[in-house]
Amino acid sequence: MSKKSILSITEIEDRTKYLVENLNKWSFIEEFLSLFDIPKVSIGRALSTEGDFLIKSKIRYRVVNSNPLVAIDEIEKEIVSHKKKPRYLITTDFELLYAKDTKTSESLAINFSDLPNYAEFFLAWNGVEKVDYQKENLADIKAAERFTKLYDELVKINPDLDDKYFNLFLIRSLFMYFSEDTEIIPKNSFTNILKTRTQLDGSNLNLVIRELFSILDVPENERQNTPVWLSKFPYVNGKIFKEPHHNLKFNTSSRKLLIEAGELLNWNEINPDILGAMIQTVTNKEERQKSGMHYTSVENIMKVIKPLFLDKLWLEYYRLATRADDYLDRNISNKQKREQQRIIIKQLNNLLERMSQIKFFDPACGAGNFLIITYKELRKLEIEILVKIREVRVSLNEKSVYQGKLFNESSIKLKQFSGIEIEEFAHEVAILSLYIAEHQMNIEMNDALADDQAKTLPLQKSGNIVQGNALLLNWENIVPHEKDEEIYIIGNPPYIGTKGRNPQNQEQKEDLSIAIHPIKTRIMDYIFGWFVKAQRYIYQNNAQFAFVSTNSLFQGEQTPFIIDNILDKLEISFAYPSFKWTNSAKNKAGVTVVIVGFSNKNDSSKLIFKGEDIIEVEEINGYLEAGESFNIVKSKKPSNQLPFLMNVGSAEYGDDNLILSIEDRDNLINKYPKVKKFMKKCINANDLVNDTYSYALWIEDNEVDEACEVPFIKERLRKVKDFRSQSKRVGTKKAEYKPWKFAEDRYQKNPSLILPVINSEYRQYIPAIFIDENTIGTNANYQVYNAPIWLLGIISSRMHMIWLRSFGGKLESRYRYSSGMVYNTFPIPALSTHRKNTLEEAVLDMLDIREEEGGTLGELYGGASKPMNERLRKAHEKIDGIVERAYKQEPFKSDDSRLKELIKLYKKIIEVKK
Repeated sequence: MSKKSILSITEIEDRTKYLVENLNKWSFIEEFLSLFDIPKVSIGRALSTEGDFLIKSKIRYRVVNSNPLVAIDEIEKEIVSHKKKPRYLITTDFELLYAKDTKTSESLAINFSDLPNYAEFFLAWNGVEKVDYQKENLADIKAAERFTKLYDELVKINPDLDDKYFNLFLIRSLFMYFSEDTEIIPKNSFTNILKTRTQLDGSNLNLVIRELFSILDVPENERQNTPVWLSKFPYVNGKIFKEPHHNLKFNTSSRKLLIEAGELLNWNEINPDILGAMIQTVTNKEERQKSGMHYTSVENIMKVIKPLFLDKLWLEYYRLATRADDYLDRNISNKQKREQQRIIIKQLNNLLERMSQIKFFDPACGAGNFLIITYKELRKLEIEILVKIREVRVSLNEKSVYQGKLFNESSIKLKQFSGIEIEEFAHEVAILSLYIAEHQMNIEMNDALADDQAKTLPLQKSGNIVQGNALLLNWENIVPHEKDEEIYIIGNPPYIGTKGRNPQNQEQKEDLSIAIHPIKTRIMDYIFGWFVKAQRYIYQNNAQFAFVSTNSLFQGEQTPFIIDNILDKLEISFAYPSFKWTNSAKNKAGVTVVIVGFSNKNDSSKLIFKGEDIIEVEEINGYLEAGESFNIVKSKKPSNQLPFLMNVGSAEYGDDNLILSIEDRDNLINKYPKVKKFMKKCINANDLVNDTYSYALWIEDNEVDEACEVPFIKERLRKVKDFRSQSKRVGTKKAEYKPWKFAEDRYQKNPSLILPVINSEYRQYIPAIFIDENTIGTNANYQVYNAPIWLLGIISSRMHMIWLRSFGGKLESRYRYSSGMVYNTFPIPALSTHRKNTLEEAVLDMLDIREEEGGTLGELYGGASKPMNERLRKAHEKIDGIVERAYKQEPFKSDDSRLKELIKLYKKIIEVKK
């Protein structure tokens, strides 16, 4: 039986609207509940009983002839003693509707016809609690979903129109919806025009839109013979309507969607910081399918701006506000109180003045998310300061406290906010979104201070948002500054690595090379360019920066470039080590990132944020740990103490056409017995931890003709050749001429020690095994051929795991092993023959325990949801003791002390080499 699909909130609203407009009182509740995740069986059972419609734990519903308010009060009294109450109580006479959420105690009292606008009240039936959708802002999600439908419909009927003109129409429509809901223009004026002046089939909608958008760019004093219906719309300015409207085709469906966007959405609840990201996702179907609708959430932006500057500003405000309150309660003369309070007013005004002079700069601003949130947070603090100043002035019995320029014009101006954005569309939306944010905060300021509201239209000068390539532009020209001016650079620049499915293209490589000159590197992520330019901008100035970044810059082989080229002049002021960067998306997308703040070197303490903990330290190093920075230099050769060559396994790069399942192999041998000699057992990383394997076609050059006598093999080799010939990877393409071989063949006919490249962050030890000489390890593993047994003890030791965690790479939050960064650099004292023998015995005991306990390595070593096998853990602890006593005789007290010992030995080894 297939699982019932869950409708989106906009689908629920649309279908509820249809139910209300085509009301059947007898079937209403059945049809309404069917829109939610409530089983049909439960609905049918409730319909078959007399009295109130009742589904235990879900709903109690009563239809009355009049006064549904009295009815819901009666139901509440009837169930007051019940231990288990239905989640919702609903009463209606189909004129009014009353509802009560018995869990949250929230109530709903509406006209029945307005039910579509309040469908979200009942989302708990879908398992969505209010705390969830408030965090994500349901209004944002609904807006994104509705605009997706609208865009798809317009594309369908305007297949040849340039995307630029679609985007322009969407931007302008967004501005109109927001403006009518916040009364920048008359309430509902845009939506009413769409309803009353356009034909049902949308045939004249384009003409109406063109006339309206044209008049919005004409100042009132320049208008002549303006039709009455257009005269009520004010002059907008701001270049939003400057370019002429480009004709669009509309139909019944698109007209309906436009009107519903105005009627069913509360645009005043929508965050302006998501507008651009929302439309960009809407207008990019490929991106929409790949990652879902998403934007950087307010919660995550706050992780950047709070420790960078916002917390310090609030701290100064709290200090002054507390002093003001304290002086009111002190046992001092009124004269002394007045003198001190006036000093505090002056200091509060100084804080406002300081805030009005700070410059904020996002050199990869997209649609302006970071700038908008920063602007709004500054305005909130400004309002708090002004309210406190008024309180103090009231306590001084000053006249005209509620009058004057101080309280009706913000000192925080959009011109303080600068950004660079490469995409023309996002650049335009960032400017628009800042206007909207300004208007929202003007309303909030007016509500808090009960003063005149600043006039929004015509739009004045917005933020300094420049379109261009941030890596090629001179930031000093965009945000010029004096040495002592306070400046904060913020943002989430593009990551783009050098490897993987979507590596840097040639143009991006050239951009990065220009931006970081004279630094030379081929391994750094694209975002490194922003770090270098930010470092050069803030050095020896009163400036700081903080970016959201891919975590790969602060682990593995890229970190030395951060240490040598960023931390040579700056220091890390705060850091969020690797965490999942989630977003408020329809489908939650996430990537593992870090947030790192940089400043010029100073004596203040530094902060590391780990989960709910804030750790205060003296210094943060390039690996985002407490302590001084130092380089772990990638090494191509094994150390003197571990002189056994480790290399990655063999890589097929043939779209798995050289790989056979056990079943395929057995069937082939049954049909062609001679093919057995062309196959070897093959283990990838998943096979290793799950105790499985497959087979690889393994054909020597002199066996090709014989192997190709088997049609199955011949066809597989053809597919390998075709796949490799189309590859953009040079090494893979080169291997097309030997399709019977793995593209990268590192196999040796010897037994080997093998371990996975990627390791779960939840495991205490690396799971490693020995394989025989007839088994191939793939490039998802590392191998050491002819490894001594005791080496497994070193690799799977706690000391080695700490080294991996500290200096290896990561894939998301999992640890990525590296021979060059982990194995070859691992510092270990010279081991005596006795210690190696003792270690070998302990490893053999551990291997016996694995066999005795049974199960796969994945089961034995545990993970996120399962602890490690207890007997195996104790066997590893015995190995740990033998390994650790090679470093020092006394037991280590913590992993920190283990790491310090490893680093001390590493530095000593490096010094000796020098």
